[in-house]
Amino acid sequence: MVVSPRRPTPDVECATTEIVRRASVRSNQQGAVSYLAKTLGGDLGQVMLFIDAEADFDRIISEADEAFAPASVIACTTAGEIGVEGYTDGEIVAIGFPAQHFMVSTLLITDLDKLRSHDVIGEVIRTRMALDARTPHFPHAFAFVMVDGLSRCEDQLMSCLASGLSTLPVFGGSAGDGVRFENTRISIDGSCYRNAAIVSFVRTDCPVRVFSLNHLDPGTERMVVTKANPSHRMVQEINARPAAREYARILGKNPDFLSQFTFAAHPLVVRVGGQHHVRAIQRVTEDGALVFFSAIDEGIVLTLAKVGDIAAHLDAAMEDISGDGEVDMILACDCLLRRIEATQKQAARDMSGTLVKNRVMGFNTYGEQVGAKHVNQTMTGVAIYAPISAFAPVNRQD
Repeated sequence: MVVSPRRPTPDVECATTEIVRRASVRSNQQGAVSYLAKTLGGDLGQVMLFIDAEADFDRIISEADEAFAPASVIACTTAGEIGVEGYTDGEIVAIGFPAQHFMVSTLLITDLDKLRSHDVIGEVIRTRMALDARTPHFPHAFAFVMVDGLSRCEDQLMSCLASGLSTLPVFGGSAGDGVRFENTRISIDGSCYRNAAIVSFVRTDCPVRVFSLNHLDPGTERMVVTKANPSHRMVQEINARPAAREYARILGKNPDFLSQFTFAAHPLVVRVGGQHHVRAIQRVTEDGALVFFSAIDEGIVLTLAKVGDIAAHLDAAMEDISGDGEVDMILACDCLLRRIEATQKQAARDMSGTLVKNRVMGFNTYGEQVGAKHVNQTMTGVAIYAPISAFAPVNRQD
């Protein structure tokens, strides 16, 4: 674990009239990183980069560490990006947090498969308390998690973090690799990692609201996991029958044609603590087992969810969020399966319009984190609102 409390010194004027600075560019464009650095400007407390999985991640990270110095830079590969024009692919999305309004401390957690809970909880508490002590003038706070989406350790990580975060709102996303599920990367300050997570602790004078949303409701069709391999998030049997075939039978579909479109259109939910959470299917194995995006075990009762209008639900949710005040921007982690569903239902254009209208930027994930939970087929994020005095005129006396 490495704590990164880097803070820049002011030297460049704000590049935009917004508080949080944001930009996106084609990942293969010559001088892409230089363009992003110029657009975001200087005096940044932290920069977040969400990078197309097919881009040269190592080169981009090396260039970014130099271009944005002395700001701390964290980054990850994606399953798609949310840029200045909404849903997109093949881009680098950059978010810059000006030091005038944000103080950030960052914690790197490595070797997630060997997570030592006591040590992690201690580091989380120390990092959080040290940041609180340095920023009494910043009354608002949240934590952001960026984690290797192929680590299969998100559930344990979030349970561990929750013990150290106390009441601090937290959300995040699992790094992606398009639809290949082969190679996910995260990075902090020029160094790249797998099997790791980054936690950014943010304090600010901007009001914030951490949220999680989905457009699903539990149905009446239930099934029981009767054979599973929890360490691999794999279900071999449902209702004492081969898992993929039983899932297909319940849907009335041919098991040989199950796909990501099927999983997005027919999600499964599990009831935990009085609430239903999605247990999304990632793929079918050659021997007919189902691999899930999050924790699964024998004895779990799964319910087939009813899917609502994803575009209308997003629009209503954004309207609710904007009702709390003037939104400066929304940083969002949006599940890959939502993107697939939007494409399948020809709703991606309308949803992109809603995202642009509400200043939403971020990336598509292999899973989302909120509170103590790792979830699927949701959008998690933080709405950052402009302080009342942010752009008030300054009275000068000559």
